[in-house]
Amino acid sequence: MAVAETSAPSVLVATGLTKSFLGNTVLSDAGLTLVAGRVHGLVGENGAGKSTLMKLLAGVHQPDAGTITLDGDEVRFSHPVQAQRSGISTVFQEFNLLPDRSIAENVFLGREPLSSRLVDTARMRRETQELLDGLGVPHLDAARPVRTLSVAEQQVVEIVKAVSQDARIISMDEPTAALADHEVELLYAIIGRLTSRGVAILYVSHRLKEVFDLCETITVLKDGQHVATRPAADLDESELVRLMVGRSLTTFFPEKLPGTTVGEPRLELEGVGNGDVDGVDLTVRAGEVVAVAGLQGSGRTELLEGVFGVRPFTRGTVRLDGREVRLRSPRQAVRAGLALVTEDRKATGLALRQSIIDNALSVVRGVVPGRTAEARRAVPGILSSLRISARGLDQEVQYLSGGNQQKVVLARWLATEPRVVLLDEPTRGIDVGAKHAIYELVRQLAADGFAVLMVSSELPEVLGMADRIVVLHDGRVAGELAAGASEEDVLQLATREGSEAAA
Repeated sequence: MAVAETSAPSVLVATGLTKSFLGNTVLSDAGLTLVAGRVHGLVGENGAGKSTLMKLLAGVHQPDAGTITLDGDEVRFSHPVQAQRSGISTVFQEFNLLPDRSIAENVFLGREPLSSRLVDTARMRRETQELLDGLGVPHLDAARPVRTLSVAEQQVVEIVKAVSQDARIISMDEPTAALADHEVELLYAIIGRLTSRGVAILYVSHRLKEVFDLCETITVLKDGQHVATRPAADLDESELVRLMVGRSLTTFFPEKLPGTTVGEPRLELEGVGNGDVDGVDLTVRAGEVVAVAGLQGSGRTELLEGVFGVRPFTRGTVRLDGREVRLRSPRQAVRAGLALVTEDRKATGLALRQSIIDNALSVVRGVVPGRTAEARRAVPGILSSLRISARGLDQEVQYLSGGNQQKVVLARWLATEPRVVLLDEPTRGIDVGAKHAIYELVRQLAADGFAVLMVSSELPEVLGMADRIVVLHDGRVAGELAAGASEEDVLQLATREGSEAAA
């Protein structure tokens, strides 16, 4: 099914797209319409068919049924190069760049301009710099090696590659998943420049705020099928969540489980500090969820890493269950009853090519090997309680969805039998359905008497899950808020004005 757009020419129309792998239908009768100079959002849970649809448009896969038309002419791509030559480019989450080559060499890879049978390096750099300037990033030098670039800058290079090939359609797959707030603003500006030139953007993201910020039309997929295509102005976040997961936003953040009680202090920080934070006082009790909020660079992650011994505190006092401790390494923290779920599960949370069971046992094996046999007996029950969707415990973690990968991270820490669980961006990069499952797990941890200290950049998540909110600014506590606070309350403290007022 495809829904027509009005008032601007349709560049691409996909109808009835169907795709199966090994007899399993992952996309059925799906479609959309892309319009010149417009941003079209594509949303849905993991497994909804978003990536498959993108890959059909990009020529990575070929549809079993359905049609794709460009400017009214039906096309069929057997290779991504054919799609690129037709004006369709895709910026995937995993970048396809050569780190030891320059920006210019990556942009013109495989189609370098020649002069007297030699690569015309000067022309290649000049044209790349013109493209960078035109997208509003003149600070990037076309001769700079890609390995020296930030994630956001590498993403810019991928976009420049697409623009250099005269792309009329650019698909972006979770483009802000690894970006800081100021880098997201840069991406917004680049998208604005592209649409002003008539480029059609297909924008895939789990971050609903971005979808509403950028997109004029939104298509929803669920279980491989088209659910709805509507103008963004006709939707709100609650309705969009309902279309995606069949559940309203009012039930998105689960209530406390019956019997959850707040007990004695589990983690106490008094005046702790190091090179990143200073003078932090904070208490988390058994059965309590405390959220740490603040702007990018406020010291949220650094605070958790200080507690866990990654960046040990050099001053102040840390108590666990009333007993003073000095944690100089993560190994000591684990043995003391702490667990840290890091914000980047792929880089620091998992061994992607190892099995689920090996990942779940990895911390116990490395830190308290004498408990490995006991943990091996307990892990199947832990994994079952987390409701991980996998073919078996021997499945490699790299083949799981983001939400299931995050559950494996939680399993490896629960296997250590912690008393305090530190969560750094626990739902980053996972879909709304998987987020709800993580929220239910947090509620269960609190009901079981764990103390939970959670860092999140998503204010609805902070407000929906926390019993108390500690707001940081510039490495210091700007203030503390009770449950029921508003986003405005948090932001007032998170900004410099709020911090000065609280001082």
